[in-house]
Amino acid sequence: MATAIASTCYAQLPKAHTGDWPWWRGPNSNGIAEAGQQPPVAWSRTKNVAWKVPVPGRGHSSPTVVGDRIYLATGDEVTASQSILCFDRGTGKQLWRRDVNRGGFPDRINRKNTHASSSIACDGTRLFATFYNHGGIQVVALNLDGKPQWEQVAGKFAPDEYKNGYAASPVLYGNLVIIAGDFDGEAFLTAFHRETGQRAWSTPRPSRINYASPIVARVAGRPQLLISGGDIVASYDPRSGSELWTAVATTMATAGTMVWDGELVFASGGFPESGTFCIRADGSGEVVWQNNQRCYEQSMLAFAGNLYAVTDSGIALCWDAATGEELWRERLRGPISASPVLSGGHIYAVNELGTTWVYRATSEKFELVQENQLGNEVFASPTICGDQVFLRVSESVEDKRHETLYCIQSAAAG
Repeated sequence: MATAIASTCYAQLPKAHTGDWPWWRGPNSNGIAEAGQQPPVAWSRTKNVAWKVPVPGRGHSSPTVVGDRIYLATGDEVTASQSILCFDRGTGKQLWRRDVNRGGFPDRINRKNTHASSSIACDGTRLFATFYNHGGIQVVALNLDGKPQWEQVAGKFAPDEYKNGYAASPVLYGNLVIIAGDFDGEAFLTAFHRETGQRAWSTPRPSRINYASPIVARVAGRPQLLISGGDIVASYDPRSGSELWTAVATTMATAGTMVWDGELVFASGGFPESGTFCIRADGSGEVVWQNNQRCYEQSMLAFAGNLYAVTDSGIALCWDAATGEELWRERLRGPISASPVLSGGHIYAVNELGTTWVYRATSEKFELVQENQLGNEVFASPTICGDQVFLRVSESVEDKRHETLYCIQSAAAG
């Protein structure tokens, strides 16, 4: 049962401006860039690179782009610091750095995870970031110049069996910032007022390991806060945290964010079993179709009546969204952890070794447009906005690992 402390909330997402990518999964929260853009489809270390800049530490936070600024979270195991960075969008120059924490790291996380894996959300006035620190999930709000506005502990986070760390990104709705804390303990969803940091509501979640980020979508005629994992797909009222419905679907642990199309929602998981599921979001809990494909770490894309996905092992797939019929599949090269994004009818999918495949979003067949290589380790998802592609990649030179933020832009547009 949700505990509501305050209930005033505008029934909408903050408005994203054209050319921005203000939060996880982009302006429409579905991994699809705004229409009318023409980002490059081909690049290399020397081709279509507008600029590149070193990023200290390590993180899987995807670039958040608002106006002329880019925001990233990073964690440094050497200094035990968790920080938020701001870069100039035009030049890549670092404008400021705010160290949020010194110390307080968990004893152990998965070797593939980082201490800054959650992407930053921006409402145009404030930045919201989450970190796993001092045994809890911390949410911080900064202004756009990095000045702290408020800080709260969303809840205790103390995984027992699987100490893999934390990765869920904050989601904005109305005047709220909503945080998920799924683990095999007192798991929760909770919301804070963006301006003041006052807690608005809290609701319990299944006591299961899980790594998915929630999302708010208008589906089946109403706004729904959707999250998969814990052996269920669940919908909540984003204004109050009250449970709307659940369906027995997905697996215990998921990492991707759900997507939707009309009255259908889609989720996939990969531990301990594998499965991709389509559920009717009208409250009936009906599982429309399912298969055994493992899109564990990645989010999928619902576009033009089709559902596109890449699996952990590096297989690109296209299904009919309504029926689940497999329309095509193509083996890329895995493993893949980053979520694919879509712009201008092209899907951009990047694997852990820095290879990006650009292929057409069509149901007819797999049509490769370009294969690109940049860096040799990538876990953060690409960001596409304003005819630019932003990639956070790692490069190892003489066994030393360095992160770099790239701005990919057509030379003609630069």
